Amino acid sequence: MDQTDEQVRLLGEDGTLLQHDTYNVDLSDDDLRDLYRQLVVVRRIDVEGNNLQRQGQLGIWAPCLGQEAAQVGSARALGPDDFVFPSYREHGVIYVRAGMEVLSVLGLFRGATLSGWDPQRHKVALYSIPIGTQALHAVGYAVGAKWDGAEVCAVAYFGDGATSEGDVSEAFNFAAVHSAPVVFFCQNNQWAISVPVSRQTAAKTLAIKALAYGMYGVRVDGNDVLAVFMETKKAVDRARAGEGPTLIEALTYRRMGHSSSDDPTRYRRDEEVKQWAKLDPLDRFRRHLGKLGLLSEADARRIEDELEAEISDAIRVAEQAREPADASLFDDVFAELTPQLREQRDGLLGENASGAPRRESPRGGH
Repeated sequence: MDQTDEQVRLLGEDGTLLQHDTYNVDLSDDDLRDLYRQLVVVRRIDVEGNNLQRQGQLGIWAPCLGQEAAQVGSARALGPDDFVFPSYREHGVIYVRAGMEVLSVLGLFRGATLSGWDPQRHKVALYSIPIGTQALHAVGYAVGAKWDGAEVCAVAYFGDGATSEGDVSEAFNFAAVHSAPVVFFCQNNQWAISVPVSRQTAAKTLAIKALAYGMYGVRVDGNDVLAVFMETKKAVDRARAGEGPTLIEALTYRRMGHSSSDDPTRYRRDEEVKQWAKLDPLDRFRRHLGKLGLLSEADARRIEDELEAEISDAIRVAEQAREPADASLFDDVFAELTPQLREQRDGLLGENASGAPRRESPRGGH
């Protein structure tokens, strides 16, 4: 890895495709249009999540505004059997992997569900709220897959703040020592709640930390969906080929608060936010498609109009989801309930010594 702060970039800020010695973007016209549509969907979902929280429908929301290219571009590069370990704002990753089932996160932030999607079906673990723990989970999965001889990799998503956690450091070291097929995808959005990245590390970049662990590291423009896609594809291909882990630092920006409970105006300047807004990932890719003749202004409006109805209908379905039954607290904790959990469940449901019937929950309550 080059030890400078140079980023891999394939799209200029005006949408021009830049010449690069290493990368040749071979996506079809249909793939490029579909990539744009996915970016638009993710932004629309994020806007709706924020609106629902403001309306009192959700207890909290973790926005991803500004990070759509990092999430969609990387998720598009994964194979169907690769396993994703997200943090808690990877709505774009979940959408690419699970489609509109991503809206089940509305139930999560409402406090009514654990996730709503089947991790095994979509190869996506549940959201991880504790910072950095999913990096260790990803390495464990990757090592197990390697032992089984499976040609798959695991991908751990986390933010810049997580690189200050011991769990992430341990994951880096264990993965490198065991040449685990894992990709560490760090979305450096500049802020760990109110703490800037400059207070997280004295290193010139986060990607450079890979050198200390003996693995490959690279820094990519996280607002350039094509660069993210190509660099992630390279990393997962390396992992499947037995060439070990990769640390990708996607340089992007969280344009909203850390969550809907956060007031970012207390710790960052409006000028900074406005400057990053000019680097909007959707605008850049829209301009690129326009230069290729693949997307006109009328096309863009039509896509947004089509999505308006589709997403609004899906939101209404998500809002009408019933509250889970009490016993669903115990579903999916273990493959088989332990005696202690069975006792707790029976106590919660009010089962008495006479063996009165208890109220059972449907499977999938989480």
